[in-house]
Amino acid sequence: MLRYVIFCLALIACAGASAAERPNFVFVLIDDMGWGDLSCFGSEMAETPQLDKLAAAGIRFEQFYVNSPICSPSRAAFLTGRYPQRDRIGSYLSHRKHNRSRGIADWLDPEVPTLSALLQQAGYATGHFGKWHLGGQRDVEDAPQISQYGFDKSLTNFEGLGPKLLPITLRPGPNGEVIRKRIWSDAERLGGPVEWRVRSKITSGFADAAIQFIGAAQAKDQPFYVNVWPDDVHTPLFPSPERWSEETRDRYVAVLEEMDNQFAPLLDRIRGDAKLRDNTVILVCSDNGPEQNCGTAGPFRGIKATLLEGGIRSPLIVWAPGLMPPSSQGTRDQTSVLCALDIAPSLAAIAGVEVSEGAFRDGENLSATLLGQNAKSRSGPIFFRRPPDRKDYRFLKNLPDLAVRSGEWKLLCDYDGQRPQLYRIEDDAGESNNLAPQRPDVTNRLTNLVIEWNAKLPPDAAMQSATSRQ
Repeated sequence: MLRYVIFCLALIACAGASAAERPNFVFVLIDDMGWGDLSCFGSEMAETPQLDKLAAAGIRFEQFYVNSPICSPSRAAFLTGRYPQRDRIGSYLSHRKHNRSRGIADWLDPEVPTLSALLQQAGYATGHFGKWHLGGQRDVEDAPQISQYGFDKSLTNFEGLGPKLLPITLRPGPNGEVIRKRIWSDAERLGGPVEWRVRSKITSGFADAAIQFIGAAQAKDQPFYVNVWPDDVHTPLFPSPERWSEETRDRYVAVLEEMDNQFAPLLDRIRGDAKLRDNTVILVCSDNGPEQNCGTAGPFRGIKATLLEGGIRSPLIVWAPGLMPPSSQGTRDQTSVLCALDIAPSLAAIAGVEVSEGAFRDGENLSATLLGQNAKSRSGPIFFRRPPDRKDYRFLKNLPDLAVRSGEWKLLCDYDGQRPQLYRIEDDAGESNNLAPQRPDVTNRLTNLVIEWNAKLPPDAAMQSATSRQ
């Protein structure tokens, strides 16, 4: 308790604190993991003891939202505290022709303020290890380097420029042999050095790089901010050969459990060092909901790429035992509503770093909520626009274009406000009882709100097409 009181006092005077006294941050962003995939979030299909240990000493947030149901825009929101559509990042970044056809950018504008750049300017060592997917993929060879977004060091996969880990896939052959294959080898031209590693071990490569980076920062008595963004548990799924299965769900569980195990050295490094354990914040979440037939969204309807709860609600674990009141450690927060936009301003506040006017413009400072000092929700609504290429996805057809979560309510509708669906989401997590006909007052208010929000953003190709048909 004394350490927690000291931390609260330190926040007040943080502007005068030395760099070494500032909290460290490790942000683990898992790829395509469902809300219900971790055993600490109720999974019965997988065991995830490493991440469960974090939850046991931290806080599990059950009403945390990402700001897009697909990878690139979701990741942009975390870094910038801005709705990604402001910067024309509306779907996953692809090759130039595909991006143009959907009305989206080829990369995130490096002039947009990022959390990493802010912390770097404040004296933090900043590292990104894992999937990037914010520029420098496919034929987009002239995208900004990851360093231009405020990172001192990076190691990525095939969807980013610079040093990278690329996968060697292994799978059993028909005669008991192991079929070995390099995939995405054309990404070598997007910069190096390149290390080829067995696909089922790539998360360990990113974790090892983070461990080395943390050691170097400690040697300089420098606080650090580290992204560890594995491309597990995204398809294609290649667990170790001994866990191979022809069933997609079985392979998914194997990859998930092997990924969890590969986090152990990184988490043990922090937990085993008293200085790090007492002064580090670890966040773990997913960039969007699960792919069909892979993970599970728990009680929620929908999958990735959709604005249903299963596509946009993510598990969130925050571990910071040295900075949290003891009464909050090992708890579940079932009431606080917050989103990816809030991460950047909240971590900046925990670091005691002043945020310039206009930066992180859509996020709110919920640092006290993340650290278990209160259970406040964000004051404003959370808005969503579907990816322009995802009107249909898998078995789901004619999906809504827009959504808004405001208080106890969630509304989905099309660009023009038609086909409204209204749910009292805290009582109807599965979005099964459409109350729009019974509550026209709430329906009209939220429809107008989300249409007004959307009208202020740059249009993508799907919006332009819908407008031309009206």
